[in-house]
Amino acid sequence: MVTEPFCYTRRFPFKNEKMKSRERRQGITLVHTGEGKGKSSSAFGVVFRAAGWGLKVCVIQLIKGKWKTGESQAASRFDNIEWHAMGDGFTWDTNNPEQDLKTSRRIWEFAKEKITSGEFDLVVLDEINYCCSYGWFTGQEIADFIRDEKPKWMHLILTGRDAPKEVIEAADTVSEMRKVKHAFDEGVMAAQGVEF
Repeated sequence: MVTEPFCYTRRFPFKNEKMKSRERRQGITLVHTGEGKGKSSSAFGVVFRAAGWGLKVCVIQLIKGKWKTGESQAASRFDNIEWHAMGDGFTWDTNNPEQDLKTSRRIWEFAKEKITSGEFDLVVLDEINYCCSYGWFTGQEIADFIRDEKPKWMHLILTGRDAPKEVIEAADTVSEMRKVKHAFDEGVMAAQGVEF
């Protein structure tokens, strides 16, 4: 006896238009924080999931500079993902903290414009929590913007260690990644295809 292969969409048909209907959608704000690996990776998984459903997505990286990553190369294959790596690079190696502050403030203004434009269903602010740790802007500033300015139907993801308590309070879902063990601690450098 030959059985037909299981097809998820045939078994559980979804109306894609219903997914995209902003009038029916309650936007969710997610925070990925903690010392463990996977904060950005988890957010990028949601990016590709949303893009697969036809949602319009914008990723804004506040720390990472212009170096190539697998996720940005994959995103370039989608016409509904807009990707912006706008930071000055890893700021713990900085020689110019004033420039880092200026760059981050400019990116924050750019991010607010993208969020309020009405163009995107999902926006990811990758590593924004670090910017609060460095004192470039406050958790209260971000929380107020989430509550007062973010469209109610839009999904928003904020990543990075040390999420401010105000951002945690403003979010709907908060996940904390906990490091149990990391290859870097044993001298293994970042692996292409796994970590970038």
